[in-house]
Order: sequence, then C-alpha cells, then structure tokens
Amino acid sequence: MSARRLIAIVSAIALALSPITPSAANERESALTMSGPGVRIHGADVSRWQHPNGKAINFQKMHKAGLRFLMIKASDTRPETDRIARKYLYTDRREAQKFGIYTGFYHYAVLPDVASIEALTADAQRQARQVIARLKSLGGYNSLDLPYALDLENNCVRYGANKNCVKYASRAFVTEWAKSFLATVRDATNRTPIFYSYPAFLENAMQRDSELAQYPLWLAQYAVDPFPELSAPGVKRIGCYVHSWTNSSCKSEWAIWQYSSCGTASKYGVPGNRLDLNLFRGDPQRFLELADGTWSPGEIEFMPFNETTTIKLDYLTATTHDKDVLASVQVFRPDGSPVVTGEIEFFLLTDGEQIAFKQSALRVANGMWKIEIRGLVAGTYSGEFKFSDVSNTHRKIKVAVDFTITQNPDPVVAPSPEPEVSPKARPGDSCRGQFKS
Repeated sequence: MSARRLIAIVSAIALALSPITPSAANERESALTMSGPGVRIHGADVSRWQHPNGKAINFQKMHKAGLRFLMIKASDTRPETDRIARKYLYTDRREAQKFGIYTGFYHYAVLPDVASIEALTADAQRQARQVIARLKSLGGYNSLDLPYALDLENNCVRYGANKNCVKYASRAFVTEWAKSFLATVRDATNRTPIFYSYPAFLENAMQRDSELAQYPLWLAQYAVDPFPELSAPGVKRIGCYVHSWTNSSCKSEWAIWQYSSCGTASKYGVPGNRLDLNLFRGDPQRFLELADGTWSPGEIEFMPFNETTTIKLDYLTATTHDKDVLASVQVFRPDGSPVVTGEIEFFLLTDGEQIAFKQSALRVANGMWKIEIRGLVAGTYSGEFKFSDVSNTHRKIKVAVDFTITQNPDPVVAPSPEPEVSPKARPGDSCRGQFKS
C-alpha cells in the first residue's frame, strides 16, 4: 500500500464518527424536537453578519426557542473573507453544542476563471482541500456535527470595472466543478457533504446530473409559507424548476429548506436584525442518518431526459401594421399532459435580410404561451415558433407559420401622454413576503 493511500485512509478514519449505541441513538432522537413550521426540525445558519461589532450569540436562548441545528459559515474561497469566517467558527460550534444544538458547516465558493477542465478540476480540489483542512482544525466531526456543505450560488467568474459580471462559467463547467469538489470532500471525510443553492441557479446555471442527486440538497426559497405540512421549496407559479434533484412529480428532493433570510434574530438569541431560518425534511431518525454519515437519497424517479414533445398552434392573428401579431402555442409531453418547463420564441425565416421586430412570450399555464410580435411592417412573412428547454427534460420542437400584415391606410395615432412626475424611489424591502418567525 502506498504512503499516500495510507494517509488518505487514516484521514478518513480520523474524520468519521464512532458507532452509536441504540440507547444513545434513542436519547439523541428524543432531543430533536420537531417544533418548526410544518412540524419539522427547526434550524438556522450564521456567519459574520450575526456577530455585529463582535457580539456573541446566546445559544441557550436559541435552544429554548426551538432551534436544533445550526449551519455555520466555516470557509470561503476569498482569503480575507475566509479569515473572518474562522474568527467565529470555533466559538460558535463549541457554544452551540454545549446546549445540544447540532452544528454543520458551509464553504462559500467562488468559481475560477479558467479555460480547461483540468484547471477547473484542480481549483475544485484545491478548495476541497481547504475545507478538509478546516475540518481537521476543528478536530474532525463529532457526534453533534452535520456534514460540511458547499454553498454555490454564483456562476460569474469575471467582473468589469463597475463590478458587473462580464463572464459567466458555462453550465458544464459549473456542474463539473461542483462534482469534483463534493467527491473530494466525501472521499476524504467519509461523509456525504451537502449542496446549497437556490432553484433558478440549479435550473439555469447547472446541467442535470445523476451524480449530484446523491448529495443532500439544502435549498433556499423564500416567500413560500412553511407552516402547512406539505409545503416545500422548488415551486413556481406555473410549472416547476427542473434540476438534478427534481423528481418525476415535478417536486424537489430537498433535505434542508432555507425558508427565510429574514428571521427575527433576537427571538433566537442572535444579535442584529435578521437570521436565516431552515427546516429539515424528515424525522429525527432521518436527521441522525445525515449526522452519522449513513444518509442516502433512496429510490427516486427523476424527471426524464429529452422526452418527445408535440406542439400545437392554437391561433395566430395578423391584421394591420399598427397592431401586434398575436399567437397562442401549446407544447405537450408524450402522455398528452403539458410540459412543465421550457420557453417559446419566434424566429423569422429570411434570405439573410435583417428585419427588426420585438416579441414577448408569456407563459399563462403549464405548457401554454401567449406571444405578441410587434414592429413588423406590411408584408408577407414566414417564421417558426420554437420550443426549447435548457434542462433537457423536454425535446426541442417547432411549428412553422405564414402570415400577412397589411398597411392600414388610416392608422389611429394615439395622443401623446401628459408627462408624469416620477415619484422618488423608495428603498426596497428585501424581506417583503418572507416569514420571520
């Protein structure tokens, strides 16, 4: 056996838990009261922002208020921010556990601006080693620890002079980076790490990947009422977010739900005004599986890949040049039900001629879009309504259309509106619609 292999095995053993006796397990389960919204295990997550002016958290009050787990920011890609995270990590973990609060940790990741998969993987492994070293500095996992989490919520890799993003990592790069990071941490610690993000990022910035679905998902979505027992994150007003953790029923397979970023901090013994609040999905036994490293996602049927679709043009109305072209399009799955994600866009078919126009497509129901096309002059046109789906759940499809716009000899000219005085902008309330307790 090589020296490197021996070191890896020793490191995994050092970071793993000792077996838990049945009586001890029963005691641990009974301490995990399900007092959170929806009769779930209640938790929070903290970072430097919960220590204004260096103030300490009152963990005894936190425990009395019903919180049973706490995710602590423990590391960061950026050196200065990482240093600040270390400042509070050790005390927060020790004091929280003193009152029976389980503690987990998270690493805020910044993706690299690189061109090759090799460089991408090297960066992911480097940041994973940073996490492994931080965990070792804590003495490894103990019986009141949850696994480390990867916080990945930003795919910008280059910023301009005015701090706007000028380059984003591709979906493939983001996915490969996350898989490499998570696998490196898992193999070194003998624990399955947690993945944190929000639904739109998972759907639009990452590829769907069955390997990712093997990690517990910590999903952030606010302004969804957490109190009904069946409430859950990952929902849209129409359709659903489709990503690596979306099952065939169009629901997210989450393990932890960050349901608010605006919890009343003082209620839980935390200095300042705001606190992120979380819920665990499952009973105390399931929670302890996560804590003990025996958690697994179970048998889940996920959304299909590239399933066939059919498309139907309900109507297209084109009249005169001063009126919008109106259309309605529906897209269906093989069983006749509407597609749950994707977009519709209109394309003009021309012989290389550049024709300017504007369009808007509004999804009014699952699989149904109302399209408005404006700015076309009088003439006869050929085009296509194309359906596409970045999640690759539903196959691309299109329908051809031909229409004629006539010249209105007597167009109605709308009167110029009276100039309005814009009211002074008011500061936005980022907590609007969120649950605070």
